[in-house]
Amino acid sequence: MENPKRKIDQIKATPGKVEAGFPSGIAETQSVSIAKPAKARNVTGTRYTAAEIHEIFRRFSVQRPEPKGELEHVNPFTLLVAVVLSAQATDVGVNKATRALFKVADTPEKMLALGEGQVGDYIRTIGLWRNKAKNVIALSEALIDRYGSVVPDDRDELVKLPGVGRKTANVVLSMAFGQSTMAVDTHIFRIGNRLDLAPGKTPEEVEARLMKVIPSEYLYHAHHWLILHGRYVCKARKPDCPACVIADICKAAEKTSEIPAPLVPLPPQIV
Repeated sequence: MENPKRKIDQIKATPGKVEAGFPSGIAETQSVSIAKPAKARNVTGTRYTAAEIHEIFRRFSVQRPEPKGELEHVNPFTLLVAVVLSAQATDVGVNKATRALFKVADTPEKMLALGEGQVGDYIRTIGLWRNKAKNVIALSEALIDRYGSVVPDDRDELVKLPGVGRKTANVVLSMAFGQSTMAVDTHIFRIGNRLDLAPGKTPEEVEARLMKVIPSEYLYHAHHWLILHGRYVCKARKPDCPACVIADICKAAEKTSEIPAPLVPLPPQIV
């Protein structure tokens, strides 16, 4: 049998040219596998990096340090009623109707005492007012009977009330009870898909994706930032890209500017 030590010595003694940059003893003809640096992985599941998403909401926080909803209300009950009335209506239109209504009925008992007919008279200028008047009376009665006239701070309980869906429940939880929620209205749905920030076919899909990618320190106000940005800047028919503070980050196909608007705080909202 061949002496193993002699075989090793023969290998060591085999003449061969060594390539520059390779360890001594690796012949020029040998195949060497070199590990390539790993590419940075986008863990957000979107076209945006985590740093880009963080910067988007950082800028929103500078522009609107204390964003607010624009529906007028005086307590959780009137907020709930206002949000129910706002379906397929503008906040401006709802506020015009509820200013007089809430002066005479700011509790479930007072609203129930008015009755469907009188509630309808107050909200007649709002779209679908007949059906909404029925829901307002029905939810007032349900609050009295089931919750001791107290608006529940739980989504599962809120959506049991007449006229209350997930979006309405999320608005109430955020504005009345300080919970971090994402109420996907037409503006947020449009921005999520247009910017490809949280694309989805349904409001629930957009909500889930936004809740996943928005940094936790910005999550509480994110709902209002996105609504206000969609209402006043990233409009449905004609986005105002020159007024957009995230124009350089935005990945919307139809954007018309790459230059972000000056990042300065806007005047406080008057609500």
